[in-house]
Amino acid sequence: MKTKEDFLNGEILLIDKPLEWSSFQAVNALKWAIRKKFNLKKIKIGHAGTLDPLATGLLVICTGKFTKKIPELQGQVKEYTGTFTLGATTPSYDLETEVHQTFPIDHISETAIKEAAKQFLGEIDQVPPVFSALKKDGKRLYELAREGKEVDIKSRKVEILEFEITRVTLPEVDFRVVCSKGTYIRSLAHDFGKALGSGAHLSALRRTKIGDFNVNNATSPLVFKESLE
Repeated sequence: MKTKEDFLNGEILLIDKPLEWSSFQAVNALKWAIRKKFNLKKIKIGHAGTLDPLATGLLVICTGKFTKKIPELQGQVKEYTGTFTLGATTPSYDLETEVHQTFPIDHISETAIKEAAKQFLGEIDQVPPVFSALKKDGKRLYELAREGKEVDIKSRKVEILEFEITRVTLPEVDFRVVCSKGTYIRSLAHDFGKALGSGAHLSALRRTKIGDFNVNNATSPLVFKESLE
């Protein structure tokens, strides 16, 4: 059983973030549970890399003195699995917004899909989605996007170490990606659709690994809460 001192001295907690929870909500749920259990006025706690509400999977959460490890953990390589839906794009590149353009997919074969994946291996220039938490002129991009403002976003260098197509049932394509810090899988979906002479958006995403940490060893926020009671 973990003690108050354990959490204050520093713990690394592996959480499997539920669908539609924000990363902030997950951290807060743990924070309140720890504070309540040990009657603490405050405790330092934070995560090493955010996940969109529509994604599930691994959040690495650090408490107490281990919050100093967050920058180092954020830099680790990440693995994701998920689904691209071909033939349609959305402004947010995922299901947060409605489809706004459709494209033909009749010309796309499984071979073409697997060949297209190879184009993205290695270091690539990637433009982050307009609907993202990056800041421009002190405002988050998604705030500007929701206000309908045009935003010029510069591309960034990211690295795709592995890109495997695991299932093709058009319009759906399942994948597994291993990538560097700062890679947007939503942008990868968008660019992947373009590479196939069509369009695509991200319809499911799960983070399975951060460095050596694996989601198979993670628990849900609710199970964590119950383990303290």
